[in-house]
Amino acid sequence: MSDLIFNTTDTNFDQDVLESDLPVLVDFWATWCGPCKAIAPILEDLATEYQGKVKIVKVDVDNNPQAASRFGIRNIPTLFVFKDGEKVDSVMGLQPKAELAKVLDKHL
Repeated sequence: MSDLIFNTTDTNFDQDVLESDLPVLVDFWATWCGPCKAIAPILEDLATEYQGKVKIVKVDVDNNPQAASRFGIRNIPTLFVFKDGEKVDSVMGLQPKAELAKVLDKHL
């Protein structure tokens, strides 16, 4: 994982995501999830392309069940966009890079 993608925890979620000055793309994922592994290189590309404009944060749902429960995560990967402390968009499942970029562009 690159230095441009951050892991967060139940404890740090509010600080890392809700209090961010930048829009945040949050990837709820798990180590055993095939589609979660497949989306990882796409998120790496987006982290580079949107550096300084969007923060990308990953939440391992197995190790951080409170965050997953708090946002009603039932399937993974689930990606949420947060802006100014509010959830403003969501994407379910593996999506192509262009689709995720379109979602991010709406919130810049």
